Amino acid sequence: MSFLSGLKNLFSGSESPSQTVEESIDYNGFVITPAPISEGGQFRVAATISKGEGEDQKTHQFIRSDLVPGRDQCIELTVRKAKITVDQLGDRLFG
Repeated sequence: MSFLSGLKNLFSGSESPSQTVEESIDYNGFVITPAPISEGGQFRVAATISKGEGEDQKTHQFIRSDLVPGRDQCIELTVRKAKITVDQLGDRLFG
């Protein structure tokens, strides 16, 4: 699957078994949900970062160019990069 195909699938709502969603992590008022994307035998760093609940909930699709050989390693890197992004951007992450 190419990077663009992965993006198309992510935003079109189709999800392959290799794109199962992991357990969410609470971090500084945000919720990070890792969702590694399987691509060519590796995994792309991806997650959903959200804040708030109900109608007030804001969500950001977090996808990076990093490819990692192992799923668990990818999840660790995803969480680390998502935390850095939250620290740097805070609520500006949502536009």
